Amino acid sequence: MTTPQATLSSVAQGDAPVLEQLVEMNLDSLESSGLDPKTYFLVRLAALVAMDAAPASYVINLGMAADAGVTLEEAQGMLVAISPVVGSARVASAAGKVLRCFGVAVAAEMAAEQ
Repeated sequence: MTTPQATLSSVAQGDAPVLEQLVEMNLDSLESSGLDPKTYFLVRLAALVAMDAAPASYVINLGMAADAGVTLEEAQGMLVAISPVVGSARVASAAGKVLRCFGVAVAAEMAAEQ
């Protein structure tokens, strides 16, 4: 049985064909949306927070958002903007999931370097 930590570790190391397919599908919807890339990814991140998405969803979307030029300040501004609508509990939950994702990614990177 694969643990969540092992799954995130393999994702962090680039071994994720299912996630790669999800990324491809997401890129198609970017073109169809008519939004500029930064706005598109801020909207997607807001939707992830609103639906209390799984950590893997943040891994996919945060990487693409950063590649599109979304800054930490813009992401934080989005969280401030949606907090009154989705509630502080959802925003705190999202922040915890993002931190866990980064922690697992850093641990996997350090293990790969050894």
